[in-house]
Amino acid sequence: MKKAAVMLAGLLATMAVALCGCAGDKAEETSLGQITIGIPQDLEDGLDPHKVSAAGTKEILFNIYEGLVKYDAKGDLQPALASEFQVSEDGKEYSFTLREGVKFHNGKEMTAEDVIWSINRCGGAEGEALVPAFSNINSITNQDNKVVKIGLKTPDSEFLASMTTAILPADSIDPAKEVVGTGPYRFVSRTPQESIILQAFDDYWGEKAHIKDVTLKVVANPDTIVMELKGGSIDMFCRITDTQAAELAGTDFNVLEGTMNLVQALYLNNSVEPFTDKRVRQALCYAIDPQEIMDFVSGGKGTEVGSSMFPAFKKYYDESLNHTYDRDIEKAKSLLAEAGYPDGFTFTMTVPSNYQQHISTAEVLKEQFAAIGVNAEISLIEWDSWVSDVYVGRDFTSTVVGVDASPLTARALLERFTSDYGKNFINFNSAEYDAAFAAAIGTTDDAEQTAHYEDCLRILSEDAANVYIQDLPTFVALRNNITGYEFYPLYVQDIAALRFVTE
Repeated sequence: MKKAAVMLAGLLATMAVALCGCAGDKAEETSLGQITIGIPQDLEDGLDPHKVSAAGTKEILFNIYEGLVKYDAKGDLQPALASEFQVSEDGKEYSFTLREGVKFHNGKEMTAEDVIWSINRCGGAEGEALVPAFSNINSITNQDNKVVKIGLKTPDSEFLASMTTAILPADSIDPAKEVVGTGPYRFVSRTPQESIILQAFDDYWGEKAHIKDVTLKVVANPDTIVMELKGGSIDMFCRITDTQAAELAGTDFNVLEGTMNLVQALYLNNSVEPFTDKRVRQALCYAIDPQEIMDFVSGGKGTEVGSSMFPAFKKYYDESLNHTYDRDIEKAKSLLAEAGYPDGFTFTMTVPSNYQQHISTAEVLKEQFAAIGVNAEISLIEWDSWVSDVYVGRDFTSTVVGVDASPLTARALLERFTSDYGKNFINFNSAEYDAAFAAAIGTTDDAEQTAHYEDCLRILSEDAANVYIQDLPTFVALRNNITGYEFYPLYVQDIAALRFVTE
């Protein structure tokens, strides 16, 4: 590996792709004021950036916390709390030059001690490693409080992405309650099930947020989103449906179109009957028509996926896996008969009630499964219950959700299906898969690693670990006196890029 040194480039140019045109392109920009952003659920899994798992929480904390490096809107890693970094020839030593003058939201200046404490905490100092890649760390040294050097046991070509991990003050006692980061916004308060208040951080080291006060308002009922937008109680809502977007035509909102960058699927609990039988899982895969789902859910928009990888990962996304199970009703019925279910069976699809796209998907799946004699019952539950019961407790039979990648690596998407991983919520267990994944993270040769990750994706598809559907489109409703929204290839909301315009 050649020695690399990356310096912080210029500021990102704002961008937005609008269905209805981009308002205020030549307008004067200001940097004051207040906006209210609607969010589909409260931050139920806490505010500790090292322990949260919900994508909806992570996308908000992106504005409060930062790592030594940070993703830009193109998905490239840029220096953040480190002003530059270097990687040794053998890929086993990473050196980070700390940026001077970085302050935490409590006014304390960031030091090497804070960096080392945060990495050690995520590496298993408090038990299980919170960042799996950090279990490969062999040493961390502090050079004159200016450079932090990290030595690895074995080379890891994806290690840099893990350095997006938030840096917290070393004297933190309970990060879930003491919300202290270095980002462009600081946490002010939270009213459970109602709102979260953020405020622009005046001492931010980089380009300061353009809008001072931000209220994140919980709108858990998807049926009220358009009403709240039109009524003026919220100025922005991400991931509205295409139907909701159409309802906003001719109003004072622009609707921006992008991609969610996640894998939507009917995730199956592989340890619960009848999904312990691969033939049953395969039968469900043969029963569905992803295009029919996309036509109903998002007006035909979306991209089919045949395994746990979405198209933004161009190197790994394999379109041919979309055809592992082209719809074949007779094949599906035959597999069910072989598995001992000639007359079908009944099972439950648990769906978070605050995501209309997943509810609508479940409704189509129910009809499609009926064609093979399978009765799929839909159970809607609140988001906090989904996190505690389904994701953490694994008390479910199947669920319709989308899974993202954070950090933006193949490892982040695929490690969750290894048999001994704590976040393998579907209980998938395959020795062949475990071996392929271990080989992938055990090499620094790009071609070899890619081939092993492709093996992982093939196994997930052929074993029908889940019923894979699509990478959903996303529509963002933004009041037309606000501009600067940026789509990222990962699940974040860059609130600091937003700004008001005047005609």
